[in-house]
Amino acid sequence: MERLTKDGMERWIRDYFDACNSGNEARIAAYFEPDGVHYFPPGMYEGPFVGADVIARRWRAAVETLGSFWTVDHVICEPETRRAVIEWTHFKRHSNVMLRGDEWYIFSERGLIQEIRAYYASPQDGSLSALELGGFDYASRGYPLTAPEDA
Repeated sequence: MERLTKDGMERWIRDYFDACNSGNEARIAAYFEPDGVHYFPPGMYEGPFVGADVIARRWRAAVETLGSFWTVDHVICEPETRRAVIEWTHFKRHSNVMLRGDEWYIFSERGLIQEIRAYYASPQDGSLSALELGGFDYASRGYPLTAPEDA
């Protein structure tokens, strides 16, 4: 499938960002599997956005209320595993705020976005003992949960 090539995946991500910038819910939702998930750092947006329609509705609202505009700054795609990672910039034009971060993408077998994991460039929150994505099941994905005894 064309979307699951290196060039196809990059084009899909860039076109998804164009859809987000348009604020058009139908366009945004079309890039996701219906049950797609967008994860964020803890405490952001009341948790992950679950479902293509929810993701689309939330980005439309960001465009309308914050003047949001996103750019794709760098892209790396790995079609063999249906994964990609990007660097992005988010301009909140109504408040003159700029955010930068990375996102990991997992594509479905159909070439739609199944999952996005967003990581923000920001200072470490000293009040947290675990700095990780809110609502993401690290244990079931095989991530380490404790430090090794001897390093």
